[in-house]
Amino acid sequence: MANSTPIDFLKQVELFKGLDDSAISIVADRLGKRSYQKGQMLFSENNPRKEIVIIRSGKVVLFKKTPFGKENIISYFGQYDFLGEGTIIDDSPHSTSGRAESKTTVYYITREDLNAVFEKNGPIAMSVYSYIAKTISRRMRQANTRVLNSPVQFESGRTRKEHDLLGDRDVPHEYYYGIQTLRAMENFNISGITLNFFPVLIEAFASVKMAAAYANHELGILDKVIKDGIEKACIEIKNKRLHEHFTVDMIQGGAGTSTNMNANEVIANRALEIMGHERGDYKYCHPNNHVNLSQSTNDTYPTSIKIALFNANTSLVKVLSDSIKSFRKKAREFSKIIKMGRTQLQDAVPMTLGQTFEAYATTLEEEVMRLDENANLFLEVNMGATAIGTGINVDPGYSKAVVKHLRSITGLNIKLAKDLIEATQDTGSFVMYSSAIKRLAIKLSKICNDLRLLSSGPRAGLNEINLPKMQPGSSIMPGKVNPVIPEVVNQIAFKVIGNDLTVSLAAEAGQLELNVMEPVIVQSLFESIEMMKNGLMVLTDKCINGITANPDHCKNMVLNSIGIVTALNPILGYETSTRLAKEAMETNKGVYELVLEQKLLSKSKLNKILSPENMLKPHKVVRK
Repeated sequence: MANSTPIDFLKQVELFKGLDDSAISIVADRLGKRSYQKGQMLFSENNPRKEIVIIRSGKVVLFKKTPFGKENIISYFGQYDFLGEGTIIDDSPHSTSGRAESKTTVYYITREDLNAVFEKNGPIAMSVYSYIAKTISRRMRQANTRVLNSPVQFESGRTRKEHDLLGDRDVPHEYYYGIQTLRAMENFNISGITLNFFPVLIEAFASVKMAAAYANHELGILDKVIKDGIEKACIEIKNKRLHEHFTVDMIQGGAGTSTNMNANEVIANRALEIMGHERGDYKYCHPNNHVNLSQSTNDTYPTSIKIALFNANTSLVKVLSDSIKSFRKKAREFSKIIKMGRTQLQDAVPMTLGQTFEAYATTLEEEVMRLDENANLFLEVNMGATAIGTGINVDPGYSKAVVKHLRSITGLNIKLAKDLIEATQDTGSFVMYSSAIKRLAIKLSKICNDLRLLSSGPRAGLNEINLPKMQPGSSIMPGKVNPVIPEVVNQIAFKVIGNDLTVSLAAEAGQLELNVMEPVIVQSLFESIEMMKNGLMVLTDKCINGITANPDHCKNMVLNSIGIVTALNPILGYETSTRLAKEAMETNKGVYELVLEQKLLSKSKLNKILSPENMLKPHKVVRK
């Protein structure tokens, strides 16, 4: 490739495959060449489109910034891929950003040069425009996968005939999945949540299938050409390509067989293309005979799930850690603000608002450790167990080899279970992790309850803090603003708690050598993780970071509270303190006021007793 001419290179680019040599030569004459170092931007979101970029070597990541400034990775692109094709259509700005992930060299052709070529060469324009239209249509369908039912995407006309145990079916030519995925789409139109809603799961399947191909080739039972095809297909999937072809509903019968076959078929058909064959020409690379070699759904499905959940937990913990930092920042900001602590919603003893927020940070920090401890259970897998754990149809060296390659591919400390029969039927790790997410949800919901109470009012509630105003609160009550962000996080917590019950019931429903209810366990866990991640991000960015305090109001409530009598108890005694509390309630006077009025203590001594340093931590008590 290093010595190839631009003409030779363009012949490999899909955009120009409809052109003959003379037409390609015309385009090649207009090409420019440019190099980028790792981290350099090729183009940025909202900046003008000026050119089509074709990757000669290297790797480019396409991403979009979220409203919170985080990067949402869309896809990775490599040699022969092209970007910026919208340049041909109009002059609208880039909707995404492209950055070099390694040292990258590209060819580029500007809009002006393309237009010049098109004006003089109609056939070139027709060919390129035709391909661009198909590409944009395909990408639009991919974007819509999250909101449309999969069968809506069937395109038309051209099909390929495939067969399975139940007979023959025509599969739309444009798709990489095959007959078993097609049947699953028809059978399990259940939740509307398909595999491609969770890229981390698809990427984990690609890792498992690639490790299996490596192991089978190493053991001499998989041809190198087929291994290479499977490997390249899996790398593309790990780089977020082809995800729109993972169309099976997350909730399904068959213990995950439809998910496994969806992966097998997509990988096989893409491998066939890479090897130079037509999709569906399975004699060269078969979904079962080659991609699923030495495997069963009953070992690849749980292994893929566990890898995906481990990686999803890493993302969840990162978002949780950001929330903890925000609570801790508020704790420092509010460290000098005295407020009334409460038990059973009644005045208790004084504290600082900073202590309130520090407690939130600490309680959530405990959950980081709990989540990570339970996620580590996912690193034990049953690869090589095949159907029930006996390892039928597997080479004696397969389990050791596949786990070795899986560790290398994923970078995770994966180990083989000691008893594969037990591991194949056991869902204990899912139960433990689900309980950890539930525990986090319960704590987070309690915190949100507190935030709603502390901000209640503003005139007839506690009104110690102010939450950011996010939207008008009523269609009938002018001026009302509701604590909508804590409210939505409460509701997320309720869903997570319900999902934990689903996981528990499904885990209990296992029978003999397999638990066929794993799909609903998987769907519940991934839904809980995604909802918790999204909820934490929203809570942090739209609520915690913008909380302000009402320090004067907090202090006045302390001074007017009967609760400060507790601080006087060691000095005045329980009987006197009780009498003061009762009198304060009956006369609507403050304890502070009554102590001075009855000359029980001097003002200086009373102020010293009620000073923050004496009320907020242990200290030596000297009785009156």
